[in-house]
Amino acid sequence: MGQQLAGKVAIVTGGSRGIGAGIAKRLAAQGATVAVTYQASADRAEELVKEIDSQGGQAVALRVDSADGAAVRAGITEVAQRFGKVDILVNNAGVAVVAPIDQIDERHYERMVSVNLHAVFHASQEVLKHMGEGGRIITIGSVNADRVHFPGGSVYALTKAGVAGFTRGLAREVGSRGITVNTVQPGPVDTDMNPADGPFAAYTVPLLATGRYGTPDEVAGLVAYLAGPDAAYLTGATVNIDGGYTA
Repeated sequence: MGQQLAGKVAIVTGGSRGIGAGIAKRLAAQGATVAVTYQASADRAEELVKEIDSQGGQAVALRVDSADGAAVRAGITEVAQRFGKVDILVNNAGVAVVAPIDQIDERHYERMVSVNLHAVFHASQEVLKHMGEGGRIITIGSVNADRVHFPGGSVYALTKAGVAGFTRGLAREVGSRGITVNTVQPGPVDTDMNPADGPFAAYTVPLLATGRYGTPDEVAGLVAYLAGPDAAYLTGATVNIDGGYTA
Protein backbone atom coordinates (compact mmCIF):
# COMPACT_ATOMS: atom_id res chain seq x y z
CA MET A 1 0.00 0.00 0.00
CA GLY A 2 3.00 2.27 0.43
CA GLN A 3 3.95 4.75 3.12
CA GLN A 4 2.99 7.98 1.37
CA LEU A 5 1.80 9.44 4.70
CA ALA A 6 4.90 8.54 6.71
CA GLY A 7 5.69 11.25 9.26
CA LYS A 8 2.21 12.76 9.05
CA VAL A 9 -0.11 13.26 12.02
CA ALA A 10 -3.83 12.76 11.36
CA ILE A 11 -6.98 13.32 13.39
CA VAL A 12 -10.17 11.43 12.52
CA THR A 13 -13.19 12.62 14.46
CA GLY A 14 -15.81 10.03 15.30
CA GLY A 15 -13.26 7.42 14.31
CA SER A 16 -14.13 4.48 16.54
CA ARG A 17 -16.42 2.67 14.10
CA GLY A 18 -17.88 2.54 10.62
CA ILE A 19 -16.44 4.88 8.00
CA GLY A 20 -14.27 6.65 10.56
CA ALA A 21 -12.58 3.44 11.67
CA GLY A 22 -11.98 2.47 8.06
CA ILE A 23 -10.34 5.83 7.41
CA ALA A 24 -8.19 5.61 10.54
CA LYS A 25 -6.91 2.16 9.57
CA ARG A 26 -6.13 3.21 6.00
CA LEU A 27 -4.24 6.37 7.05
CA ALA A 28 -2.26 4.38 9.61
CA ALA A 29 -1.46 1.70 7.04
CA GLN A 30 0.02 4.43 4.85
CA GLY A 31 2.29 5.60 7.64
CA ALA A 32 0.40 8.34 9.47
CA THR A 33 0.16 8.60 13.23
CA VAL A 34 -3.59 8.67 13.82
CA ALA A 35 -5.64 10.14 16.66
CA VAL A 36 -9.29 9.09 16.70
CA THR A 37 -11.96 10.80 18.73
CA TYR A 38 -15.04 9.10 20.11
CA GLN A 39 -18.00 10.13 22.21
CA ALA A 40 -19.40 6.91 23.68
CA SER A 41 -17.72 3.89 22.07
CA ALA A 42 -14.66 3.68 24.32
CA ASP A 43 -14.26 -0.09 23.95
CA ARG A 44 -14.41 0.07 20.16
CA ALA A 45 -11.97 2.97 20.07
CA GLU A 46 -9.45 1.07 22.18
CA GLU A 47 -9.90 -2.04 20.05
CA LEU A 48 -9.18 0.05 16.96
CA VAL A 49 -6.02 1.48 18.52
CA LYS A 50 -4.83 -2.02 19.43
CA GLU A 51 -5.54 -3.28 15.91
CA ILE A 52 -3.56 -0.44 14.34
CA ASP A 53 -0.68 -0.90 16.80
CA SER A 54 -0.61 -4.66 16.17
CA GLN A 55 -0.12 -3.99 12.46
CA GLY A 56 2.84 -1.72 13.04
CA GLY A 57 0.99 1.60 13.06
CA GLN A 58 0.62 4.22 15.74
CA ALA A 59 -2.73 5.42 17.06
CA VAL A 60 -4.33 7.03 20.09
CA ALA A 61 -7.96 7.53 21.10
CA LEU A 62 -9.45 10.62 22.75
CA ARG A 63 -12.90 11.04 24.22
CA VAL A 64 -14.42 14.15 22.64
CA ASP A 65 -18.08 15.06 22.36
CA SER A 66 -18.30 16.66 18.92
CA ALA A 67 -21.42 18.54 20.01
CA ASP A 68 -19.22 20.54 22.43
CA GLY A 69 -17.19 23.13 20.55
CA ALA A 70 -14.77 23.71 23.43
CA ALA A 71 -14.13 19.97 23.70
CA VAL A 72 -13.48 19.73 19.96
CA ARG A 73 -10.91 22.50 20.19
CA ALA A 74 -9.29 20.98 23.25
CA GLY A 75 -8.93 17.65 21.49
CA ILE A 76 -7.19 19.25 18.50
CA THR A 77 -4.84 21.10 20.83
CA GLU A 78 -4.04 17.95 22.81
CA VAL A 79 -3.05 16.07 19.66
CA ALA A 80 -0.94 18.98 18.41
CA GLN A 81 0.89 19.29 21.72
CA ARG A 82 1.49 15.54 21.95
CA PHE A 83 2.85 15.10 18.42
CA GLY A 84 4.07 18.61 17.63
CA LYS A 85 1.74 19.29 14.70
CA VAL A 86 -1.36 18.15 12.81
CA ASP A 87 -1.08 17.47 9.07
CA ILE A 88 -4.45 15.90 8.30
CA LEU A 89 -7.89 16.58 9.76
CA VAL A 90 -10.75 14.30 8.77
CA ASN A 91 -14.06 15.72 10.01
CA ASN A 92 -15.96 12.44 10.12
CA ALA A 93 -18.16 12.62 13.22
CA GLY A 94 -21.83 12.79 12.33
CA VAL A 95 -25.31 12.01 13.58
CA ALA A 96 -28.64 11.61 11.84
CA VAL A 97 -32.23 11.71 13.00
CA VAL A 98 -34.65 10.73 10.24
CA ALA A 99 -38.12 12.08 10.92
CA PRO A 100 -40.68 14.42 9.35
CA ILE A 101 -39.90 18.06 10.03
CA ASP A 102 -42.83 18.43 12.43
CA GLN A 103 -41.53 15.52 14.51
CA ILE A 104 -37.94 16.71 14.96
CA ASP A 105 -37.72 18.42 18.31
CA GLU A 106 -35.27 21.14 19.26
CA ARG A 107 -32.92 18.69 20.95
CA HIS A 108 -32.54 16.56 17.82
CA TYR A 109 -32.13 19.61 15.62
CA GLU A 110 -29.48 21.19 17.85
CA ARG A 111 -27.44 17.99 18.12
CA MET A 112 -27.40 17.40 14.36
CA VAL A 113 -26.35 20.98 13.70
CA SER A 114 -23.77 20.92 16.49
CA VAL A 115 -22.10 17.64 15.48
CA ASN A 116 -22.46 17.76 11.70
CA LEU A 117 -21.87 21.47 11.11
CA HIS A 118 -20.56 23.42 14.10
CA ALA A 119 -17.92 20.82 14.97
CA VAL A 120 -16.49 21.08 11.45
CA PHE A 121 -16.03 24.83 11.93
CA HIS A 122 -14.49 24.48 15.40
CA ALA A 123 -12.09 21.70 14.40
CA SER A 124 -11.05 23.36 11.15
CA GLN A 125 -10.43 26.75 12.72
CA GLU A 126 -8.45 25.22 15.58
CA VAL A 127 -6.36 22.85 13.47
CA LEU A 128 -5.15 25.66 11.23
CA LYS A 129 -3.12 26.94 14.19
CA HIS A 130 -1.05 23.74 14.00
CA MET A 131 -1.07 22.94 10.27
CA GLY A 132 1.59 23.91 7.77
CA GLU A 133 2.16 23.56 4.04
CA GLY A 134 0.86 20.28 2.72
CA GLY A 135 -1.95 20.23 5.26
CA ARG A 136 -5.22 18.54 4.44
CA ILE A 137 -8.74 19.19 5.76
CA ILE A 138 -11.24 16.58 4.59
CA THR A 139 -14.87 16.56 5.67
CA ILE A 140 -17.15 13.56 5.32
CA GLY A 141 -20.41 14.96 4.02
CA SER A 142 -23.23 13.05 2.36
CA VAL A 143 -24.85 12.75 -1.06
CA ASN A 144 -28.00 13.78 0.78
CA ALA A 145 -26.65 17.30 0.42
CA ASP A 146 -27.53 16.91 -3.27
CA ARG A 147 -30.38 14.42 -3.28
CA VAL A 148 -32.75 13.09 -0.62
CA HIS A 149 -34.85 10.21 -1.90
CA PHE A 150 -36.70 9.58 1.36
CA PRO A 151 -38.91 11.69 3.62
CA GLY A 152 -37.52 12.87 6.94
CA GLY A 153 -34.03 13.85 5.83
CA SER A 154 -34.40 17.63 5.61
CA VAL A 155 -32.35 18.67 8.64
CA TYR A 156 -29.63 16.11 7.94
CA ALA A 157 -29.42 17.42 4.37
CA LEU A 158 -29.22 20.98 5.69
CA THR A 159 -26.15 20.15 7.76
CA LYS A 160 -24.37 18.26 4.98
CA ALA A 161 -25.04 20.95 2.38
CA GLY A 162 -23.63 23.43 4.88
CA VAL A 163 -20.27 21.69 5.18
CA ALA A 164 -19.95 21.45 1.39
CA GLY A 165 -20.35 25.21 1.15
CA PHE A 166 -17.93 25.74 4.03
CA THR A 167 -15.34 23.62 2.22
CA ARG A 168 -15.48 25.77 -0.89
CA GLY A 169 -15.10 28.99 1.07
CA LEU A 170 -12.29 27.70 3.29
CA ALA A 171 -10.32 26.36 0.33
CA ARG A 172 -10.07 29.94 -0.97
CA GLU A 173 -8.75 31.16 2.38
CA VAL A 174 -5.98 28.63 2.94
CA GLY A 175 -4.87 27.72 -0.59
CA SER A 176 -1.97 30.17 -0.47
CA ARG A 177 -0.69 28.29 2.60
CA GLY A 178 -0.43 25.05 0.63
CA ILE A 179 -3.40 23.54 2.49
CA THR A 180 -6.22 21.80 0.64
CA VAL A 181 -9.83 21.49 1.78
CA ASN A 182 -12.25 18.98 0.29
CA THR A 183 -15.53 17.24 1.03
CA VAL A 184 -16.18 13.55 0.44
CA GLN A 185 -19.86 12.72 0.01
CA PRO A 186 -20.57 9.00 0.47
CA GLY A 187 -23.74 7.39 -0.70
CA PRO A 188 -25.16 4.36 1.15
CA VAL A 189 -22.31 2.60 2.97
CA ASP A 190 -22.62 -0.66 4.85
CA THR A 191 -22.14 0.26 8.52
CA ASP A 192 -23.97 -0.51 11.73
CA MET A 193 -25.80 2.82 11.37
CA ASN A 194 -27.08 1.94 7.88
CA PRO A 195 -26.51 -1.76 7.18
CA ALA A 196 -26.80 -3.13 3.67
CA ASP A 197 -29.59 -5.41 4.90
CA GLY A 198 -31.29 -2.72 6.99
CA PRO A 199 -34.68 -1.01 6.66
CA PHE A 200 -33.53 1.54 4.07
CA ALA A 201 -31.88 -0.96 1.74
CA ALA A 202 -34.99 -2.22 -0.08
CA TYR A 203 -35.76 1.13 -1.68
CA THR A 204 -32.18 2.44 -1.79
CA VAL A 205 -30.36 -0.33 -3.66
CA PRO A 206 -32.49 0.04 -6.84
CA LEU A 207 -31.30 3.66 -7.05
CA LEU A 208 -27.63 2.63 -7.17
CA ALA A 209 -25.92 2.03 -10.51
CA THR A 210 -23.68 -0.52 -8.80
CA GLY A 211 -26.66 -2.33 -7.28
CA ARG A 212 -24.98 -2.51 -3.88
CA TYR A 213 -23.94 -0.49 -0.85
CA GLY A 214 -20.37 0.75 -0.58
CA THR A 215 -17.89 -0.26 2.10
CA PRO A 216 -15.99 1.85 4.64
CA ASP A 217 -12.73 0.73 3.03
CA GLU A 218 -13.81 2.15 -0.34
CA VAL A 219 -14.49 5.54 1.24
CA ALA A 220 -11.19 5.29 3.12
CA GLY A 221 -9.32 4.81 -0.13
CA LEU A 222 -10.65 8.09 -1.49
CA VAL A 223 -9.86 9.92 1.74
CA ALA A 224 -6.31 8.54 1.75
CA TYR A 225 -5.81 9.82 -1.79
CA LEU A 226 -7.02 13.29 -0.81
CA ALA A 227 -4.72 13.21 2.22
CA GLY A 228 -1.68 12.31 0.15
CA PRO A 229 0.80 14.23 -1.99
CA ASP A 230 -0.86 13.35 -5.30
CA ALA A 231 -3.91 15.47 -4.39
CA ALA A 232 -2.02 18.74 -3.86
CA TYR A 233 -3.84 20.42 -6.78
CA LEU A 234 -7.30 19.24 -5.75
CA THR A 235 -9.05 21.64 -3.41
CA GLY A 236 -12.48 23.16 -2.85
CA ALA A 237 -14.02 20.03 -4.33
CA THR A 238 -17.01 17.94 -3.38
CA VAL A 239 -16.34 14.36 -4.43
CA ASN A 240 -19.22 11.89 -4.49
CA ILE A 241 -18.52 8.22 -3.82
CA ASP A 242 -22.03 6.90 -4.09
CA GLY A 243 -22.31 3.93 -6.43
CA GLY A 244 -24.00 6.12 -9.01
CA TYR A 245 -26.76 7.30 -6.65
CA THR A 246 -26.54 10.85 -8.03
CA ALA A 247 -25.77 9.83 -11.63
